[in-house]
Amino acid sequence: MSAPLKIAVAGLGTVGAGTLALLKGNAAQIESRCGRPIVVSAVSARNRDRDRGVSLAGVAWYDDPVLMASEADAEVVVELIGGADGPAKALCETAIARGRHVVTANKAMLAHHGTALARAAEAAGVTLGFEAAVAGGIPIIKALREGLVANRLQRVYGILNGTCNYILTTMRETGRDFGDVLSEAQSLGYAEADPSFDIDGVDTAHKLAILASLAFGAPVSFESVYVEGIRHITAMDIEYAEQLGYRIKLLGLARLSEHGIEQRVHPCMVSKTTAISRVDGVFNAVVAEGDQVGRSVYEGRGAGGGPTASAVVADIVDIAMGRRAPTFGVPVSALERRPSAPMARHRGAYYIRLMVADRPGVFADIAAALRDEGVSMKSVDQRSRSPGESVPVVMTVHETEEEAMLRALARIEGINAVMEPPRLVRIEEL
Repeated sequence: MSAPLKIAVAGLGTVGAGTLALLKGNAAQIESRCGRPIVVSAVSARNRDRDRGVSLAGVAWYDDPVLMASEADAEVVVELIGGADGPAKALCETAIARGRHVVTANKAMLAHHGTALARAAEAAGVTLGFEAAVAGGIPIIKALREGLVANRLQRVYGILNGTCNYILTTMRETGRDFGDVLSEAQSLGYAEADPSFDIDGVDTAHKLAILASLAFGAPVSFESVYVEGIRHITAMDIEYAEQLGYRIKLLGLARLSEHGIEQRVHPCMVSKTTAISRVDGVFNAVVAEGDQVGRSVYEGRGAGGGPTASAVVADIVDIAMGRRAPTFGVPVSALERRPSAPMARHRGAYYIRLMVADRPGVFADIAAALRDEGVSMKSVDQRSRSPGESVPVVMTVHETEEEAMLRALARIEGINAVMEPPRLVRIEEL
């Protein structure tokens, strides 16, 4: 049996404590599979006295995580603090500079600094592992980087945020509106007290930027991701989607287009016949499309102590066994800078919801706005109304360019009979 692999863990929240519990509870199985024991030699967290359900006897404690990364008796430093900058980034940089391997679950840090950290790790001859940073317990990083290595990937997309998927699923199942379901998600612990990163699409965008780098061999480019959240989705939209044969999901989508790499995060109407439409609750799913394998679908729990700890330990085991792969699939010097496809050039079909005063000539004005921008209407539905109330009008339009669609909506919003800003949901053919 080889010598133990010593690790130092920064951050003992849900995932950190879960990692320690997993390493202890499944120690015999892990040791038998990687050929050596894995020992936690040091930890760092903000509160030394908190009961985390795992024994820290004999483990060195550091109040300063960066100092731990520099001085701890460990070959691997596990970063589970979070945050794009600050201590998380500093301890990763310090660990790499000291020749220590790094394992992290920090998607925000990787989305903003992943290429630079990968370059530093490559120069130092150490591993930067991040299986836990995207889709929790789904081994999507290894799948893209290793399992699908022989494929040219054309598209990767998925449900990458369990909070949003839970909210949209519950709205569909109960008919309740967004704010009510968000409050419930917060009470159940599925949403943070400040849910902005989740419901505004930022968390999904962090993960998509990482997946796009792996899929297309390009530097991580978070700033190139178009981001739109789910705040504007109503129970009415979800009901109409069902009637039209769709479900609404917040998706992250990346593909190679004639204009460059397209990266976008926004609510989508997807056909109820697709596999991803049936991924509900807090579950995540990722779909990769390769020239040899076609479509591969990966589904599982995207967050939580157990699933995320499983991914953290998978990276640690790879290090223990001496298995290494370039951080983003190829050496940093081989990452190919490609143009970012502008969202204005995206082509697709659209669902549009309007609230209008039921006056003569309104439909003619709306149709004229669409016609003037070259947008072709596919279907229209108007609900009955109570006297004096505005009436919802729902349209779908044929495939058109985003820029033309937005110009048409700007014209429609200027019509006096249109009482609220038009709402748009993109219809995605998957």
